[in-house]
Order: sequence, then structure tokens, then C-alpha cells
Amino acid sequence: MPSRKASDPSEYIEVLIESNDNSQSADLRLGVQSIDYYEDIFSPTITAKIIVTTTGNAFDGKGIYQGLPLRGGERVSLNIKGNAESPGLNFSKNTDDYLYVSSITNIVSQPQVETFVLNLCSREAITNETTRVVKKYPSSSPISGSVEKILTELIQTKKSIDADQTSNKYGFIGNMRKPFTVLTWLASKAAPESGIAGYVFYQTQDGYKFKSLDKLITQEPKDKFYYTTVADGQSHTGSAFGEDKIIMSYITNRNQNMLEKLRLGSYCSHRAYFDPLTFKVTPPEKRKFTIDDYGKVKNLGKKLKLPKINESSEKTLGEVPTRIITGILDRGTIEKDVKTDLNADPLENQSQSLLRYNSLFTQTLTITIPSNTNLRAGDIIECSFPITSTKKEKEFDQEQSGLYMIKELCHRFDAEGSYTSAKLIRDTFGQYGTNNKEN
Repeated sequence: MPSRKASDPSEYIEVLIESNDNSQSADLRLGVQSIDYYEDIFSPTITAKIIVTTTGNAFDGKGIYQGLPLRGGERVSLNIKGNAESPGLNFSKNTDDYLYVSSITNIVSQPQVETFVLNLCSREAITNETTRVVKKYPSSSPISGSVEKILTELIQTKKSIDADQTSNKYGFIGNMRKPFTVLTWLASKAAPESGIAGYVFYQTQDGYKFKSLDKLITQEPKDKFYYTTVADGQSHTGSAFGEDKIIMSYITNRNQNMLEKLRLGSYCSHRAYFDPLTFKVTPPEKRKFTIDDYGKVKNLGKKLKLPKINESSEKTLGEVPTRIITGILDRGTIEKDVKTDLNADPLENQSQSLLRYNSLFTQTLTITIPSNTNLRAGDIIECSFPITSTKKEKEFDQEQSGLYMIKELCHRFDAEGSYTSAKLIRDTFGQYGTNNKEN
């Protein structure tokens, strides 16, 4: 029997939905039209979508929609067998990690057939909507410590928590906000022990991630993929890499937006903060922030080179502030006793995080590859694209090829096949990045 290719239709080991009172269940495998599973480094929960078509005789002459019935909150056990080297997806009783119905949409009921879409989320997404952060978190606690407490004490997750240790401490009051709102807010204030500020909080198959973007950027590539028009896994250079490594299609969604970067102050900003203790404003020599002030910024591609502000000037866009940032310093406002200590210095982190978040979206691509459930949002992959030329070039495009970060991905399974789509981002051009010697 020939081995299964990654793009072949996958086998549904289990697609089982239980009623809210656990008294009834329905096997959906024969009625599944397609399954889409999603991850995103800016989403605190994984999601999935199942399109189902069934006959109207599942429960004493009634369909699943009315017979189960489907009202939202039902538990779904999902187990899909992987193809080739992919492990598949497993959210079932074997892992004690189920998905839950957040909504039912596109319902079409006919005398003998019904069709509907199950929109799924993790259990923690539901808990987030029923929980509020009310307590005070001390200024003596690092941000990463507060994140872990919120996940374990309020969200009460049993999933793995992968949190990069933060160098900065920050005290705050929950103010009755939802946990995911607070965790995403804290990510924008966090700085790693070494590197530039800027974190992301998100969920993958493996659990929860509170990761420094600098550390994500410096990961070793998870895999390598090639764009080719040859179906047998041969690149235009003649090298063989296998059908599972083919980029079947790709679209460049964005290739730099200089004006937007300037409006956001990505390259250079002017900061002025009022100190309520001294009644003074940030001194002039500390107000300007540039990329060069921080030192060597880690990139996925070549080192960033900015153009001059105009033809008659020697200054570059990284030397002239394009955004003014103002604020009031936080000194002892949440402490029980009288204190004048500064609760996180925005001069240290705010401009850094603006640089990191905004520069990361310099390039965005969307690719489709054969199913690869080994990939996760936040992974680094290497992509090779052929150079556009009228000549028969035997090399890859040195500017577009290189390292990319997976911002979001979708694993799709249907009767036609199994595929993975991913939105890729990176901050600079070129294929020599932080993991290469020629950066």
C-alpha cells in the first residue's frame, strides 16, 4: 500500500459532540464536510470551524440541531489522524482537552437534510467571559509572574504555560477587566531579560504562550519550504526536497508601508513624561528615541537600512522623530504605604515595543502547503522563492527568500485533501537573519 502524502484527505478518528447535560452524543464523522483549525500569535484562544451536513433522523426522527439539541457550549471531541510526518490534531478524551461550541451558524434545515456550522473554541475562552480580574498585583512581582498567576488562578487552565521571564516588574489593579484583556495588555509592557521589549500572548496546540518577540525571532527554523511549479518536489535549481515541502501557492499581502511606520513612530519618537513627584518633564537629552539608541536590533532578514529624509539632508528616517508620546509617570499610586518608587519606566520599554511590533509587519505573505500539523503559530520557517527573470536563473530570490515568522495558521481538512495555510511576517528583507553568520 503506498504511503499517504501530506495533502491526501485525512482520516477522522473521532468527531463526537455531547449535549450540554451529557445525556446524549452524536458521531459527526460521516456528516463532516470540512474542518478548519486556527492559531494566531495575537489571539489568546485557538478556534476551529466544522461544516456538517446530516440526515434528519439522528434522534427519533429529528436532526442533530433539534434532537441533541445544539444550543452552544456543547463539548466536542476531535481527533484527526495525521498524514506523512504530521501528527494530526487531537482534542479528545485521550488528551483531556476538548473544544467547545461557541456558536452555531449558517443553519439550513430541509425535510430530510440539515446543514450547519459549528464554531469552536477552547474551554478557557468561555471561562474568560465569566471571570474578572479584581485583585491588586504588587509592583514587586515581575510581569511574567503575574501572567502565570492569572492563568492558573482565574482562568484555571491545566494546559502547559510557556512564559519567558521578564526583566521588568509592574504593579497594577485588575479593575474588573477580563483575564485575556489584562494578559494582552501586559504583553505590550513586558521586556525580556535580554533584548528589546515586546511580548505576545497566545494559545497553540501545546498550551499557552507568553513569549518575547525577540526570542521568537531568534528560534531555529522549524522547517524549510520551496515554491516550485514542478509537481514532483524538484526546485528550479534542480535540488530535490519532497512533495511535502512544496509551497503550493503564495501571495504577498504587504511589502513595506513607510508612511504608516512613520506615523506610528517605528523608527524614531519623541517622549515627554510628567513626573508628579518632582513636577518636571523628561529632560531634553532623554526625549529622543532611535533604533540606534538601543543597539543591535535582532532581525529575521538583513540589517535595516533607512533612506534619507530628503535629497539635501544627511539625516535618515531613523534620526528624526515622527511621533510624539506623552504621559504621566506612575509613582507609588497603588502602594499601601507612602512610596515614591517608579512603577515601570515607560522611557525604557514603550518606544522599544512600538519599534518591535510595528517593524515586524514590514512584509506579510500568505502561503499554502501540504498539511503540516507540526507547525505552530510563532514558529520560524525558511522559505525559498525563485527569482523573477527572463533568463533561466538557477538560484533563489535573495531578497524575498529567507526566514519568516508564522503569525497565524489554518489547518484545513476536507474530502479533497489536507492543507495548511499560514500568514507569514518579517521585519526586514534578505535571507541572512539572526540565525546566520552573515547578518
